[in-house]
Amino acid sequence: MQQLEDSLGTLLIDRSKRPLVLTPAGQTYVRGLRNVLRQLHRLDQEVATLGESLSGQLKIGAIYSVGLSYLPEATEAFSSQHPEVDVKLDFGTSERVIEMTSEGQVDFGLISFPKNTKSLQSVLWQQEPMRLVCSSDHRFANRTNLDISELKGIPMIGFERGLALRKEIDQYLLKAGVTVDVRMEFDNADSMIRMIQASRGIGIVPEAAVRRETANGSLRVVACRGFKMTRPLGIIFRRSGQLSKAASEFGSLLLGRRIEAAKHKPGSGKAAEEIQTTEHGKKSSVVA
Repeated sequence: MQQLEDSLGTLLIDRSKRPLVLTPAGQTYVRGLRNVLRQLHRLDQEVATLGESLSGQLKIGAIYSVGLSYLPEATEAFSSQHPEVDVKLDFGTSERVIEMTSEGQVDFGLISFPKNTKSLQSVLWQQEPMRLVCSSDHRFANRTNLDISELKGIPMIGFERGLALRKEIDQYLLKAGVTVDVRMEFDNADSMIRMIQASRGIGIVPEAAVRRETANGSLRVVACRGFKMTRPLGIIFRRSGQLSKAASEFGSLLLGRRIEAAKHKPGSGKAAEEIQTTEHGKKSSVVA
């Protein structure tokens, strides 16, 4: 200790007191050492895991539209990097995904309109555009200048009335002064898409869910003035415990950044907020 004090040119311990106490310089030195040791420990762990190959099983829960639209490509990319990880996907409604995540049946869940609860934390993933789509045989199929007011009273395929997305769509149209005639309701986008095709109908669905159909021409995206709506997508996970290494890597792949940083980002305790723009250019916030 004497040699250390000599090299630093200052006293670290006050030897005039019993028991011995640290001087202000000593307290500063100890705090600094503790920070250095913590950083060294994290660095050791990071370097040690670089050579490790991930293995085991990763379980992910997702609502149908997200699971079918995003997870096949993401799973393929993840498996190419970590072939020893067995990725299991379980699809369901938002309520089911929340339940599976809360009970630990899956490592994390992917849902729309994510929000924080006492047991679950959410991280906003993206704002996904909603699109007005119709069958290629629908009377709006070739319209390029449709006004949102022309949707008033038209027969439409929709989501079930109790779903959060259906409520947001109804509210959005209502603010635009439009009420549609929902003839058939479904609890998932895939069933909606099949029915829009089969009935030569029209509906409002997530953009990613109809990429294949709009690409092959079986469905058309209707250019509609005044309709600019998005839905928030997010990752949910249990507050208790930590994400496995595989879950952390997959979540970070989806986010495009480290999920650990997103989890502790200031303000992450708030519910996801969706910004919608009306035909008049005004903005309204809808808290999920």
